[in-house]
Amino acid sequence: MNPTYIKEQFIQNLLIWYERNKRELAFRKDKNPYRIWISEIMAQQTRIETMIPYFERFIQKYPDVKSLSQADDDELMAMWQGLGYYSRARSLKKAAIMIMEEYDGVFPLKKEELKKLPGIGDYTAGAIASIAGRQKASAIDGNVIRVFSRLFEFGEDPGKASGKKQMTALVEAFLPEADLCGDFNQALMEIGALVCLPKSPSCSFCPLEKFCLSRKSGKQLEYPMKSIKKPRTIENREIWVIARESMENKKDHSHVSRASYDIKIQKRSEKGLLSGLFEFGEQKPQGKEYRVFDLGSYIHIFSHKEWHMNAKLAVISYEDSERLCQQTDSLQKKPDHAQFVPMDDIASVYALPTAFMPFFNRARKILNDQVNMNQSDSMTIQTIGLENEKDEFK
Repeated sequence: MNPTYIKEQFIQNLLIWYERNKRELAFRKDKNPYRIWISEIMAQQTRIETMIPYFERFIQKYPDVKSLSQADDDELMAMWQGLGYYSRARSLKKAAIMIMEEYDGVFPLKKEELKKLPGIGDYTAGAIASIAGRQKASAIDGNVIRVFSRLFEFGEDPGKASGKKQMTALVEAFLPEADLCGDFNQALMEIGALVCLPKSPSCSFCPLEKFCLSRKSGKQLEYPMKSIKKPRTIENREIWVIARESMENKKDHSHVSRASYDIKIQKRSEKGLLSGLFEFGEQKPQGKEYRVFDLGSYIHIFSHKEWHMNAKLAVISYEDSERLCQQTDSLQKKPDHAQFVPMDDIASVYALPTAFMPFFNRARKILNDQVNMNQSDSMTIQTIGLENEKDEFK
């Protein structure tokens, strides 16, 4: 059969299917390069359905390159909280600054220019160039790799340099003319996301079924080929969530009000895992007296390591909290630059990685329960006081 005819049929089947079945996503509507960029970076390691609310909040706060370039670092990290891989957010700001300084705020659209920006690799550059710039460029993500690996029973590991090079050449051999490349790339991604699923491909619904070699051989689940990964390393950690009664509560105990707590957090190193984010320390509090609550255990899995964590909540006095901020953290081996912040500000103002959220949520419930108990006792005392006043008045 004529190879040119096969390519034309391949492209036609794919684009017709895409037009009928594509998801209506906010970042696809106007082909704005900034919005496409943010969505593509967010979609890395995150499902589209999960990413969309984050995308909408992010765009509302940072609607353009200029606003992102001026973002406060801590606020930016808080906006990114829940998506993980926080280096992506830092790279976004660096790239935005570069666009403002070197491109006069005009988003570049050529693939090679885009790849010069921090955090933008071959895939993201190809997506922006083809969708927003209407250029002939491939955009090869995990979905596209899976689709083409199964279509042609690709016998190399696409995660290795040699396999990646061959995969790129294979995909680019099927690219249509420039005006259609954006839809072509998005169609392949949609096939991978909706039809050619990792463990349960819906082959009978695939517009490329007749071209698929692994469908004919029944070996769909054997592709893409992957090398055996090294086992993740395990790190055991003891976490201390340290709370103190808010200073506002110490000013006046004569009336019933909504009491609250401050929580000790510290900033991680600017290098390494979860760099620049906030965390709870591993230093046991050194005070005269404090209450301790068990927060249980939790395992957080990263791509290359696992944290096996046990945590406790310590409620200390305000005086002890002042001394605690001067201690040296046992993990960081240096002053931990700790600070006590309002409990309600954690997660909204201060970016706390997902790894610590189970402990924070458990601690917050315990502390809120303590507040409710104290308020109930205070109400009882005030009621008794009023009854005594009535008796005296009689």
